[in-house]
Amino acid sequence: MFLKSISLLNYKNITDLQYEFDTKINTFVGKNGIGKTNVLDAIYHLAYGKSYFNPLASQNIKHGEDFFVIDGVFEKEEKEEKVVCSLKKGQKKTIKRNGKIYEKLSEHIGFIPLVIISPSDSDLIIEGSETRRKFIDSVISILDNSYLNELIHYQKLVAQRNALLKYFAVNHVFDADNLAVYDEPIAEIGLKIFTKRQQFLENFIPIFQKHHQTITDSAEQVQLRYDSQLFENSLENLLKKNLPKDKALQYTSVGIHKDDLSFEIDGFPIKKFGSQGQQKSFLIALKLAQFEFIKEKSGVLPILLFDDIFDKLDETRVQKIVSMVNNDVFGQIFITDTHEERTESIIQSTHQSYKVFRL
Repeated sequence: MFLKSISLLNYKNITDLQYEFDTKINTFVGKNGIGKTNVLDAIYHLAYGKSYFNPLASQNIKHGEDFFVIDGVFEKEEKEEKVVCSLKKGQKKTIKRNGKIYEKLSEHIGFIPLVIISPSDSDLIIEGSETRRKFIDSVISILDNSYLNELIHYQKLVAQRNALLKYFAVNHVFDADNLAVYDEPIAEIGLKIFTKRQQFLENFIPIFQKHHQTITDSAEQVQLRYDSQLFENSLENLLKKNLPKDKALQYTSVGIHKDDLSFEIDGFPIKKFGSQGQQKSFLIALKLAQFEFIKEKSGVLPILLFDDIFDKLDETRVQKIVSMVNNDVFGQIFITDTHEERTESIIQSTHQSYKVFRL
């Protein structure tokens, strides 16, 4: 799988731009704020139907314009695939593959396997549990479309249950039977999601630890632990037990939508006890594990996006990643950097074909 070309129209700060890419390494160099990251985000948009950096779709339209269009031509299994993502203000975003509009975005997820490594990945450590759940869910969804549909269904059921709890509170009424209509399917689908998350992490964690040991030369021990209320009780029982609390809060306080990942170093939370360098190593190992997991399960080399990575890493870690390029671990790579000479020097050491785009 590789991206042959891309065309952008009114996307973020880009008015009109077209590129044809090398099948191996592509770099975007230029000053900060010129739009290098926006090109990577457009590629990400084609794979996932949304921006990696700004979840509000309308804010990805260039200021003063009414729409954006991202047009990409990929080659997958020796077949050319055209993917177009577009949005007009006041309308629903559309994604087309070879001229046919997807009825559901979920049908497209997984078609273009892609991993991004960016400074904003620090949100996985800094932000709350929702960010880490989204990471798990995005990896599983690429390989299991039924998981994504189950997740969407679960979220709708919880939203409906929450709306009913709020209705009861506003109107000073309560109907346990009406609420129970949602509890059974929530518990059933929640268990399926919990089981798939468990299975995923059982396979994923050893890959993550292997990459971390490689990056750091086994300098420290890291742990990735799945935290879920369902390890101690069934979701059906949890919903019953917490009903008084849910009535008071007017929302569903238990379930797999409260799951989290614990990031630890030598047994302590990396958020509090990890240095900046240790946190960077943790996150890069996490993303490289994502890359390897998708590659192993799908049999396709994902596209890899490195956003400003060489400016954020020390020379030792850069060399570790470069060695992976030399060993043909990666397929097509896109890199942004502010220093053209540094980037070109690093790329030339890989002895791979490449293109440099100056913005």
